[in-house]
Amino acid sequence: MLVFGIGLGFALAFAIGANDVANSMATAVGAKAITPKQAVMIAAVLELLGAVLFGSHVTSTIMKGIVKWDYVSDPNILLLGAMATLISTTVWILIATFWSMPISTTHSVVGGMMGFGIVAAGWNAVNWMTMLRIAMTWVISPFFGALLSFTVFKIISWTILHKESPYNAAKRYAPYFIAATFFIIAFLFCSKTLHLDLIMTIVVSLALSAVSLLISFKILLTKLASKEPENEYEEVEKIFRKMQVFTSCYVSFSHGANDVANAIGPLALIFAVITTGVASTSVEVPLWILLLGGAGIAAGVAALGRKVMKTIGEDITVLNNTRGFAIDFGTATTVLIASVIGVPVSTTHTVVGSVTGIGMAKGTEMVNVGVLKNIIYSWLLTVPLVAVCSGALFWVLQKIIVL
Repeated sequence: MLVFGIGLGFALAFAIGANDVANSMATAVGAKAITPKQAVMIAAVLELLGAVLFGSHVTSTIMKGIVKWDYVSDPNILLLGAMATLISTTVWILIATFWSMPISTTHSVVGGMMGFGIVAAGWNAVNWMTMLRIAMTWVISPFFGALLSFTVFKIISWTILHKESPYNAAKRYAPYFIAATFFIIAFLFCSKTLHLDLIMTIVVSLALSAVSLLISFKILLTKLASKEPENEYEEVEKIFRKMQVFTSCYVSFSHGANDVANAIGPLALIFAVITTGVASTSVEVPLWILLLGGAGIAAGVAALGRKVMKTIGEDITVLNNTRGFAIDFGTATTVLIASVIGVPVSTTHTVVGSVTGIGMAKGTEMVNVGVLKNIIYSWLLTVPLVAVCSGALFWVLQKIIVL
């Protein structure tokens, strides 16, 4: 059972890496900031480092707040439920990846837990208010991602792109965009990855933001002052290209640190039940499980990461570096605001919404509606489909495995 569970945990981590890498690298690839091969290599390394260095050694996200603990606290039920969740979630994420559809891997795990919970203990075992909050993210995440990315791109257009000399305008205003980006990244890293208190998070973020502002002003106003580019717009794109690569690297590293729990949570539960015979809402995660999760995510990125990257980065709308930067900035800001006020959002849904918002900024005809409809259909299918599969599989496992 443990060996089987380890295999399933690695498979789920593999699937998550294959699908979720698009959250970090798709816009950079679509905007030609980096090549697909470079994106895969960078993401694989950063996902593994994030999972091993900052992945939580205690996971309390196994139940996801979906299934009420007092209804399913029996270790044997939890063991089979974790197995059913791992299998059904992995299969659906891999199917979506082969279809090149970006889905929320967190929502997939949620659907798996919900399905086995209903079969194991009835409808009352599910926390339906939590499910309602998750369902709200299907609208909230893409809407705010689109709104913020649209706004950021319009600000870039007004302050830089539509000026008489975009290059000179970039030297003047780009440092402020860079400083704002450093603030958001530092805030998210301190609060979500390092788990610092709010005051310390704000202080560190403001300090890094101020330093980045001074450095970027120095670079842009001195090293580039005497440069007279033939194509000003291309030079502006180069400035934002560097920031886009940086933000993509951060998102990839952060994903490995924060989302590895989706892969290792059920496996950690299986390990705890088999080795100790008991389970609780919080389970200690051994280092080797973190390594397994990180390695699985990295392997998924390397093997299948390009498929979903192409959908987000190329198929929805045409991107360049300023648009890609606006997408990354809008996505990160949405996640930041949501984490501060406690509203759950899906990074995948937010990225897709942000890309759509950028396409809308250039006109509705710039958005591939057909691709967007298929993505939305896959979102709507995720929770109910995985729930049905997990519930059915849990019922079968109960019949054939005696614990």
